[in-house]
Amino acid sequence: MGLFTPKKPALIGVDISSTAVKLLQLSQAGGRFRVEHYAVEPLPPNAVVEKNIVEVEAVGDAIRRAMARSGSKVKHAAAAVAGSAVITRIIPMAAELSDDDLEGQIQVEANQYIPYPIEEVSLDFEVIGPVRDNADMNNILLAASRTENVDMRVAALDLGGLTANVIDVEAFAMENAFAMVADQMNVGREALVAVVDIGATMTTLSVLRNQRTIYSREQVFGGKQLTDEIMRRYGLSYEEAGRAKRKGGLPESYASEALDPFKESLVQQVGRLMQFFFAGSEYSKVDQVMLAGGCASIEGLAPMLQEQLGVPCVVANPLARMSLAPRVQSQSQSLAQDAPSLMIAVGLALRSFD
Repeated sequence: MGLFTPKKPALIGVDISSTAVKLLQLSQAGGRFRVEHYAVEPLPPNAVVEKNIVEVEAVGDAIRRAMARSGSKVKHAAAAVAGSAVITRIIPMAAELSDDDLEGQIQVEANQYIPYPIEEVSLDFEVIGPVRDNADMNNILLAASRTENVDMRVAALDLGGLTANVIDVEAFAMENAFAMVADQMNVGREALVAVVDIGATMTTLSVLRNQRTIYSREQVFGGKQLTDEIMRRYGLSYEEAGRAKRKGGLPESYASEALDPFKESLVQQVGRLMQFFFAGSEYSKVDQVMLAGGCASIEGLAPMLQEQLGVPCVVANPLARMSLAPRVQSQSQSLAQDAPSLMIAVGLALRSFD
């Protein structure tokens, strides 16, 4: 089971986050994509903790329910492991090596780069292209994850009635989806774009140049902090707080008491992530920020970040140029609301067309 395994049958993208399972299936006609099936199914608290599956049966059940609701009949899936669970390295290798020789050589080289016993690791690689100024060598992207991280996702998909054809890396799925949103930017290909994916418990910064990830870092902070505050302040259950956060119905004082302080914390966390990037790279600014994830559509967050960081900030919509199948059109409102949090699901669903 490789991390970049090419597929043949139609795939459904399955994004397993800390609070929900998100499914998306796409078709393509005449260069345009269409959303065929889609569902978001909440997970019980702590079934997935910081993107690690803890209760595989609970996740499998949620996948099964989501598949039933989506109406998809596809049996093959693409899922992803979190960036923190994956080690990636770019290593130069002789361009003349055949695939088999390359595979053997990678196994040998991998020992230098991976801090775990090689038998506990799932490895894969992809040829990126020639080394600059040396046509005899190719840059090879090596990705490795502990086999247990991969196995848990494969097992959850299996319990949900699906076969894992591709286990990707979230950062690469995000990169894949970025191609769908690149034209929503007012910057050129060479520009440095920071994609800030704010999930329930994790915020991930990915910096892309030429639509390739050059930096990625995760921080434990997300929308669950706001949910917890709503529970504490208004005496609601976890489910009630989550619903109220999305649909409204909280006291008028909610904005000043809970939402505004949360947004300020979030802006600080993003600022801190950006500082880590600047401190460890040759760059001192980015050209544009794109917000993704469940918190991206919080009203007023994008302008607040834009003011704080001094660069244009937009909310991702990877479905903007896609058409919707008739059965999905009735869900268009919830789909529009979920769009910023579907970047990874879109990136995985696009693996159908590799």
